[in-house]
Amino acid sequence: MMVRGDITHNHEVQAIVNAANTSLLGGGGVDGAIHRAAGPELLTECRLLNGCKTGQAKITKAYRLPCEYVIHTPGPYWKGGSFGEAELLESCYRSCLELALEKGIRSIAFPSISTGVYHFPLKDAARVAVGTAKKFVAMHPGKLDVIKWVLFDDRTRQAYESELERWKLSEMVASPGFIAVNQMLRDGGR
Repeated sequence: MMVRGDITHNHEVQAIVNAANTSLLGGGGVDGAIHRAAGPELLTECRLLNGCKTGQAKITKAYRLPCEYVIHTPGPYWKGGSFGEAELLESCYRSCLELALEKGIRSIAFPSISTGVYHFPLKDAARVAVGTAKKFVAMHPGKLDVIKWVLFDDRTRQAYESELERWKLSEMVASPGFIAVNQMLRDGGR
């Protein structure tokens, strides 16, 4: 499911994903917005985690955010595509989903990881994100109820919509985790 908006607002999920930097101590974009909305307690807990490597994920409480958890994952910087960027981005999504499963989280919202100041090409990032989620859901049927992307602008939403259509996820009506996609595509992404 895709929505255009601010990931720090209520999206009726148990966890949101933070496109973090490796320090986990806040920054710009989504990372800064999540830290501001969660309050100073998030920074205090993040300091105890001693950072996170690119492609991995760590979890904290959500504090003042309207969900239970924040899953932090540092995405890769785009360096032209020959330095394992796609594999690292796939690892970000997979690590977040594995951590969600481990913690019994059944609904999760992602931003578009690495497509801001890390300059990952939008279409490539959407391909990795949707493909990784699709494979994960297929390998873990019935474990996740909702995977949602909360996307900042229409251009990003369109890239993810195109990728969802490419994967023909609208036909996967009975597939756990993507049940809402069929209706979402019929409603034009609203």
